[in-house]
Parts: sequence; structure tokens; C-alpha cells
Amino acid sequence: MEESRPAPSVELLGPVSDHASILAPAAEQAIAQKLIDLEKATGHQMVVVTVGSLMGREIADYTTDLGGAWGIGRAGVDNGVILLVAPNERRVRIAVGYGLEEVLPDEFCSAVIQNSILPHFRQDDYFSGIAAGTDQLIGRLRDQG
Repeated sequence: MEESRPAPSVELLGPVSDHASILAPAAEQAIAQKLIDLEKATGHQMVVVTVGSLMGREIADYTTDLGGAWGIGRAGVDNGVILLVAPNERRVRIAVGYGLEEVLPDEFCSAVIQNSILPHFRQDDYFSGIAAGTDQLIGRLRDQG
């Protein structure tokens, strides 16, 4: 019997939920507007979440549980994407709903993290890393999704 995990206790604040307080308000708004525009243009829902702590949990489980608790993506289509950043644990994850796995396969998402996000994070530039990652994901979703 599988043990159920409690849902993460962070609140969905909008397209960007900066619970780790790593983004300036103007930066947060700039990213949020891109995510709103993506949803209007394609119907795909993407959110960016930062958390102060994963509470000792694996980032994959945490992200999956957030997506389920928040209902990211349309029901029956499962077209949601979550970019989760846990700066204190130095972890990043891109979780993709089943409906978008062919457009955003694991290999693509890993490359976005390694090549677009982490180089900025290593310089403590969270905004540029998140912006670069979301731009790559949005570009792919607009082109192929």
C-alpha cells in the first residue's frame, strides 16, 4: 500500500508564486505577464514557483504534489507546466503534464535547466535564470504545442 504524502503547504499566488522572495516585484510581473500571454495564446498553463524549503522532500514529489493540489493545466488535457525553484536546497525542477510530454520531453527540460537556468543561478542571478528558462519553455510551447 502506497503511503500518501501531505500536499505542500504553499499557496498559488498567480502565474508566479515567489515564496522564497528571490524576485523583485517588477521581475515577477514581467515573468507573470509572459505566462498569462502563453495561456491566452495556447491554452497551456505554466506557473513558476519558488519555495524557501522543500521540507526534506524530494523535489520531484514536491512538484508533482503541487501540480495535483493546485490543478495546474486543464482537466482532461493535462497541459500544465511547473518550474519550481528551491534556492536554499539548490534544486530546480520542470514538471510537465502528460498532455505536453511529447512537446516538452525530459531531455529538453533537462537541457533548459542545465544550459539556460543553472548558469545564471551559479551567479546568484535568479531572475535571469528563471526568465531564460521560461522563455525557452514558452518558445517551444508556442512553436510545437
